[in-house]
Parts: sequence; structure tokens; C-alpha cells
Amino acid sequence: MKETILLFNPPERDQLLKIEMALFPLHVRLKKIPTESYIQPLGVLAGIKDMEPAECTYEGGELPGTLFVFCFFGDNRLNQALAALRKCGAGPFPYKAILTPTNSSWTAPECFEEIRREHEALHP
Repeated sequence: MKETILLFNPPERDQLLKIEMALFPLHVRLKKIPTESYIQPLGVLAGIKDMEPAECTYEGGELPGTLFVFCFFGDNRLNQALAALRKCGAGPFPYKAILTPTNSSWTAPECFEEIRREHEALHP
């Protein structure tokens, strides 16, 4: 599958443009997820065919920060994308995840909460 970054709660326009320009040379797909889709499992949003989409609609608020979920990246390409994001000057963005078999069934709010807890544990 094509390397994709799911972007939740995108930053302001000028920061978003920096992100897009940083990723453009890498030919990485940046998929901005609308708030109403936050109830869908991450795997569905990433395009995994055999996952069941949620039937209900999301009624919660926006995430408290920007969340990047990297999908279908090998180690080398992930490092290239992370380096490009660091260099672009749009960040820092502390909330990043890699799509895994475990979190592919999570929603964006569930993933954000887990990443937030991990980030707080590492940076008290």
C-alpha cells in the first residue's frame, strides 16, 4: 500500500503548507482527516480493505493537538519523513504514531490519548 500519513487536527495554514512542502519530494500521501471521521478505525482511514467501518458518527470535539499516524512505512522511509518534518520548521509535533495491527482498530481519540499518556510518561 502507498505510504500515507493520516493527519488529525491539522495545524494552521502556514504550518500545514510547510508540512506539505516537506513531504512533497518524498511522494508521501498526506491525508487530512475531517473531524466527523474520527470515529472510524485508523485502519479504515488508512485504506485497509478487510476492516469494517463504523456505522455511527463522531460527536466529540477536536483533538487537543495535531496527531500524525504513519501508515505503510519501512524504517528508512519513516526516518526520511520524520527528518523532513523536523527540518520544515512547522513543529514541534509531539503526537506521532505508526499504524500497527494493534492500533489499526483504534479511533483517533483513542490513539491520541494513548500517545499523550506515553509522551507524558517520557517527558514528566
